[in-house]
Amino acid sequence: MTGSRPKGPLQKANKVKTMQMKKPWMTSDILEATNGDLLCGAVTHAFADVSIDSRQISGDDLFIAIIGNTHDGHRFVSDVVKSGISGIMINRNKADRQSIGQWKQQGLVCVVVDDTVKSLGDLAAFHRRRSNIQVIAITGSNGKTTTKDMTAAVVSRRFTTLSTPGNFNNEIGLPLTLFKLEPKHQWAVLELGTNGPGEIKRLAEICQPDIGVITNIGPAHLEGLGSLEGVMQEKGELLKKIKPNGKAVLNADDPSVVQLREKTSKDVLYFGLSEDALIRAISIQEKGDGVSFALRLPSATISVDLKIPGDFMVSNALAASAVGSLLGLSAQEIKAGLEDFRPARGRMNVLKTKKGVHIIDDSYNANPVSMEAAMMTLKSMKGNKRGILVVGDMFELGNHAESMHQKFGSAAARSGITKLYVTGEYAATVAKSARDEDMAPRDIFTGTMEEIFKDMTKRLQHDDWVLVKGSHGMGMEKIVNWLLDWANDSSFTRSGNQ
Repeated sequence: MTGSRPKGPLQKANKVKTMQMKKPWMTSDILEATNGDLLCGAVTHAFADVSIDSRQISGDDLFIAIIGNTHDGHRFVSDVVKSGISGIMINRNKADRQSIGQWKQQGLVCVVVDDTVKSLGDLAAFHRRRSNIQVIAITGSNGKTTTKDMTAAVVSRRFTTLSTPGNFNNEIGLPLTLFKLEPKHQWAVLELGTNGPGEIKRLAEICQPDIGVITNIGPAHLEGLGSLEGVMQEKGELLKKIKPNGKAVLNADDPSVVQLREKTSKDVLYFGLSEDALIRAISIQEKGDGVSFALRLPSATISVDLKIPGDFMVSNALAASAVGSLLGLSAQEIKAGLEDFRPARGRMNVLKTKKGVHIIDDSYNANPVSMEAAMMTLKSMKGNKRGILVVGDMFELGNHAESMHQKFGSAAARSGITKLYVTGEYAATVAKSARDEDMAPRDIFTGTMEEIFKDMTKRLQHDDWVLVKGSHGMGMEKIVNWLLDWANDSSFTRSGNQ
């Protein structure tokens, strides 16, 4: 949220078109949704949309001053007011008499609330209630973004579908997604994330799901949730907020997820490899850059060829299939949605290069379970070729961080890789654990990303397979980009300090 910029004619025309498609926001609606107070302006004023970004706001939007992790939107209120917007929402303790007097003279609408972040969610919940749609909410320790995207690919085969962009899965991102709801939408597929207790409950209150999906429960976000039991309790909050006639879609292969069955009175549809699952996969085979299986549905069995590697992706596909089955899609429609799906950048993308080096870009995020799954995928895909593992720290593990990185180092050494590159705070821990498992010290390299890249370019060979993975904050995609530049340009040189 930085300084605003003037809007040109095209942006203005697009906003008029948007206003015709979406229900306007009356000041009275905003007051009702947030229980806020109107300091100045007309209660009958209509806004085309709401925005938290001063760089992308139009004159007929309501600007909501959010206090985020890095920016306080209140700093930009004076800028957006000068740009000609007609309304703002601010925290009650940020209002001052001098500004209010000026805003009254301008005819500006100013709504004050106790907490603009909470009010953002309240507005989104209001918009969800007034929209004639149904909601699928997905959470889990691993695979929720991919499952969300797969589910959207399946559901959209028959229904006009809104889906969470990227991983807009928190108390700010989820409302921004819901604000995109238009009369044309029939279903919304949303992702719910968490770092601490109470977040899933709040997000589910905002989106009011008709169908709730839990992919799995594992050791992720332990810093905020404390233990696996804490993770299970937090994910289980989703089931409590499913609408009375709604459905739960649960992973029959995950004992912790199955335990949650006792915490809900909703009808449950199980997916998985277990015989207890109504939506099952059989005859799983990894094929080159993808994986195939026979999808067993209540009404039919059909072959599916996913264009994404890793047998763990089958579980995500089964969750999406279960949702499709609940919505009455045919086996052919579900198959088409799954086979058309392509992963988002940084999530198990297999990249082939001119130098013959294969890069598995799984750099978007990492936790202990996804790290192990990615290693197994590398082992499977490389076959008898050389496998190189490039990893960064796993975040949000709290007091478990040291032990989790130790376990990962041991597992990496046993996975049959040729070379292990490690960067981050726990690089030494990972390296020592790998050496303790008798991995040769010469095959382990720790250092900065620049140092790792420089060493790799001296050692990579044709037909090598390289997996790059780490938590999002590590920025491991930099190594992927550097490797792509190097491996696709025979004349490329890099000093290693860029």
